[in-house]
Amino acid sequence: MPLTPVLTERYAVERSWTLAAYEATEGYVGLRRALQMTPDELVTMVKDSGLRGRGGAGFPTGMKWSFIPQPKPGETPTGPAAKPKYLVVNADEGEPGTCKDIPLMMADPHSLVEGVAIAAYAIRSHFAVIYVRGEAVHAHRRLVAAVEEAYAAGYLGTDVLGSGYDLEVVVHAGAGAYICGEETALLDSLEGHRGQPRLKPPFPAVAGLYGSPTVVNNVETLASVPFVVRGGAAWFKAFGPEKSPGPKIYSLSGRVVRPGQYEAPMGTTMNELLEMAGGVRPGHQLKFWTPGGSSTPYFTAEHLDVPLDFDSVAAAGSMLGTTALMVFDETDSIVEATLRFTQFYAHESCGKCTPCREGTYWLVQILQRLVDGRGTARDLDLLLDTCDNILGRSFCALGDGATSCIASSLKYFKDDYVALLPADERDRLGRTLKLEPVGAMA
Repeated sequence: MPLTPVLTERYAVERSWTLAAYEATEGYVGLRRALQMTPDELVTMVKDSGLRGRGGAGFPTGMKWSFIPQPKPGETPTGPAAKPKYLVVNADEGEPGTCKDIPLMMADPHSLVEGVAIAAYAIRSHFAVIYVRGEAVHAHRRLVAAVEEAYAAGYLGTDVLGSGYDLEVVVHAGAGAYICGEETALLDSLEGHRGQPRLKPPFPAVAGLYGSPTVVNNVETLASVPFVVRGGAAWFKAFGPEKSPGPKIYSLSGRVVRPGQYEAPMGTTMNELLEMAGGVRPGHQLKFWTPGGSSTPYFTAEHLDVPLDFDSVAAAGSMLGTTALMVFDETDSIVEATLRFTQFYAHESCGKCTPCREGTYWLVQILQRLVDGRGTARDLDLLLDTCDNILGRSFCALGDGATSCIASSLKYFKDDYVALLPADERDRLGRTLKLEPVGAMA
């Protein structure tokens, strides 16, 4: 399938991370055009493009920008509209299997910096923060260098490109907590507090960083913005389905011949991506895969032709998430894989709410018993009961995500769990077990 790279078009350029390489490939053309427009015109353009957040939730980007309270012409601003506006970039990529944002920041950091400048101008912000995962040391250094180059060239700072618009950008390294990928926990971390999710409402658009109106966007989302401005809304919508348009970076890993990043239009199927990656490793067959990372319900071979866009994946019973496509074959134990994922969530739970803090701990204990061959028939029901007590009851989406792999694995591969039970426990199986998927998995 012939593809024209957009987000990854500079990856093959020599020293692609430098300002010289970026400017030689239409870099900052979008910012120049944006500064000739009004902020409201920019917001409308991004709305019309259909760009949706690439961080997992898929919320319309232009709509999120429009939620920021702005002062009305001729009136003295009061309330949230009178406060400064902030833009925060969520570059805390920590979802297991996800590797799209860090390579982008390594290979093409100026696309993010340009996207930040355009977005900040659109929401009338004069201060932006790029919150980078602490372990991503090299990406952090690349971004710091890119921001310094942008300041020196007049793309950031006072009177950006002679427009009269001022923008300060800070690159901040987080402390390595997965929970800080949740936007309000990220804001708490930025303010110097322990990273824990906040109660919503109020939402960040009204009371975010330092209690002021704040937009939180993902790296890939903002890196897409310069292309929207350069090409126009209609051009951007030509990629993929109408409700989920645009180019997308898919992270393909696991039992494939050529794991890596593959850019394709939204709505590309897993079958097409596998073809690009050389297929499942020779002599083996695909067993299960994740469409959006470990916090999304598993898919199987029957889902290979599901278009990988937000709405189609949701209709098929999972979530597009971060498009972290982890591929497993018949040699992999789905119970062991699920145990590994659950151990991660139990470790990364911030502990703020009881369902997640206690529930993920007990999920690990049950799964470990099953993997060790010490499980009972009732443990299968207990797994689902525990998931049911977490799903929809935890403070943020971490708890919900922890249940996804368990519920979906029991839905599609119940026999794999049963096979791990001792012989006498297998004999007890029958009508005593519910084995019905919980919540959204029903």
